Amino acid sequence: MTTLHDHIQMLRAELASFHLSRRERRQIERELKVALAQQTRVESDRPTPPH
Repeated sequence: MTTLHDHIQMLRAELASFHLSRRERRQIERELKVALAQQTRVESDRPTPPH
């Protein structure tokens, strides 16, 4: 099972590729934006550990 973190890392690696069309690059950028927003929501819902 791919975690959200893994998915984000894979999208970032794809963006580093030189063999992307403009359309492919825009699609990956959109997917990355959505995944990062999901990660932000998950992290903000996580309770703060007690000190």
